[in-house]
Amino acid sequence: MQRLGSILGAVGRAALDQLFPPICLACGAAVGTPDGLCAACWSKLVPISPPLCPILGLPFAADMGAGAVSAQAIADPPPFDRARSAVAYTDLARQLVSKMKYGDRPEIAIFCGRMMAAAGYEVLDEDAVLVPVPLHPMRQFARRYNQSTELARAIARLAKCPVNTDLVVRYRRTSQQVGLSARERARNVEGAFRVNLKALEKLAGKRAVLVDDVMTTGATARALAKALKRAGMTHVDVLSFARVVSDADMTV
Repeated sequence: MQRLGSILGAVGRAALDQLFPPICLACGAAVGTPDGLCAACWSKLVPISPPLCPILGLPFAADMGAGAVSAQAIADPPPFDRARSAVAYTDLARQLVSKMKYGDRPEIAIFCGRMMAAAGYEVLDEDAVLVPVPLHPMRQFARRYNQSTELARAIARLAKCPVNTDLVVRYRRTSQQVGLSARERARNVEGAFRVNLKALEKLAGKRAVLVDDVMTTGATARALAKALKRAGMTHVDVLSFARVVSDADMTV
């Protein structure tokens, strides 16, 4: 029966591909498999891979050797323990995030989640609990879904980590971060999150992995990590699909 189910499933997928051929998530060109990119768009992604800062996850321009930490992490240590991102925030990454967030395309999270699971293998172990960055209820109602939750669910299916959407809430509605300076972003999200202490009690010995679509200055991740650690969470990591990486971030 299991074999028959697999055969029927394959036939069904083939029929759907004939009726609705898979297309590139970015440009709409025909592709061989769903939830992916064409070769041209794939070449425009810039994966973030070692060597990188073990704390901030920023790429080094050259291998600095074991234990090397970026100047940014030394000058301004973050409240979270580790941050990892799948790709640099290029035009193509921005296009994918925009479609996923504002274009009613939550299925893009399947592709992004695959890349995040690969990039975040160091933080996705048996003690990890995926915590999507929460939206304010009014914003989530208007958008209908939280893109961070969709990303977390996609990662969970691959990494076999639980997702917890009750641990933190955004109880104060904040302004959009787009266009704000680093200092303005930090002020905008300061005190915006509240930890559910009852939910936290059930996670004794677990590590929170904050999941978000883009990490720019890290203001949101810092605010969330501070709130969680003040509440008693001992270890907080961050995993995002894209990361702003400027020339200044390419530390040597």
